[in-house]
Amino acid sequence: MKQPDQREAEAAAADPWMTPERISLRNLAMSFTQKEIVPHLQDWEDAGELPRELHRRAAAAGLLGIGFAEEIGGSGGDLRDLVLLTEAVMEAGGSSGLLASLLTHHIAVPHMAAQGDPEQIRSFVAPTLAGEKIGSLGITEPDTGSDVAGIRTTARRDGDHYVVNGAKLFITSGVRADFVTTAVRTGGPGPSGISLLVVERGATGFLVSRALKKMGWLCSDTAELGFTDVRVPVVNLVGPEGSGFLQIMQQFQVERAFIAVQCYATAQRCLDLTLDWVKKRETFGRPLSTRQVVRHKIVDIATAVDVARTYTRAAVDRIVAGDTDVRMVSMAKNQAVEACALAVDTAVQLYGGMGYLRETEVERHYRDSRILGIGGGTTEIMKEIIAKQIGL
Repeated sequence: MKQPDQREAEAAAADPWMTPERISLRNLAMSFTQKEIVPHLQDWEDAGELPRELHRRAAAAGLLGIGFAEEIGGSGGDLRDLVLLTEAVMEAGGSSGLLASLLTHHIAVPHMAAQGDPEQIRSFVAPTLAGEKIGSLGITEPDTGSDVAGIRTTARRDGDHYVVNGAKLFITSGVRADFVTTAVRTGGPGPSGISLLVVERGATGFLVSRALKKMGWLCSDTAELGFTDVRVPVVNLVGPEGSGFLQIMQQFQVERAFIAVQCYATAQRCLDLTLDWVKKRETFGRPLSTRQVVRHKIVDIATAVDVARTYTRAAVDRIVAGDTDVRMVSMAKNQAVEACALAVDTAVQLYGGMGYLRETEVERHYRDSRILGIGGGTTEIMKEIIAKQIGL
């Protein structure tokens, strides 16, 4: 008869998602969330931002650097580990807004990490992974939205500096950011004219025009940024001039997969909460769970969540293997968005009046989830990508 350790080893070999290290990561992330996040989440939503200390504590626990190589200050692991971290935080009572804010560095520094410039890693990447700095990504503009190739913020070369002028909108963590990895136009029209430039807080002419008030993601600060003749050192250019669009598109696939995970993890959390609720809540002398219409609604959520999780994880496996399937990632995001929308809506409906109160967790997920079909490329943009991929 096989011993338990042998069975676990065989299971891990067959399923890379269930290695002992990843099981430990899940347990660590859940414990951290229950202790360091859940008791304070409402206060942070009221404040409109996360405290910097949370970044430092997450880094000290080894969670902030997940998915980044140890030689640049990370904790190692790959995209699967980030997926498991996300799932665990949500399962333990976190929120997608919390994840968006605490893990903004996963969209702010990967471009620099990939390029491997030692000075940029020393100045920006390593301190961010240590929780000492906060970074954000500045792409979206007031008039461009999802049209990355159409950005208008300019960066004109002037000796050893670029002079930046323009504006960015909907920038996650932009209020608190110490630096913004910014998409700028260094060349002519179209994708080939776009570069990435790190603009640091405190630079003359760089300001947070306003902090934006949102429907959801209340603990995640979001900003409009303005650039007026901001002088940025040429050494802050990420990769070659004109390579920004390609860098952005490559990282977009990871960001979209990450959003898909947030979607189905939110849906799973709502499923768990609602399952418990319908078993306890009685109407007309019977628990809600005894009513067929309620059971079928729960089954619909469970099915949608399982399909979204299975498909998204398959897309992540492809990314980890170095064979990113753009069509698959786009389908995963849209499928997960639909699963999440079904779950949060059904949860609030079955909670009844309680589901409409701010004191109920499912109400937070309902508000937070609405952005997930917009951020990282709208559902409609994903459909256009899929259409092209299938030959339309």
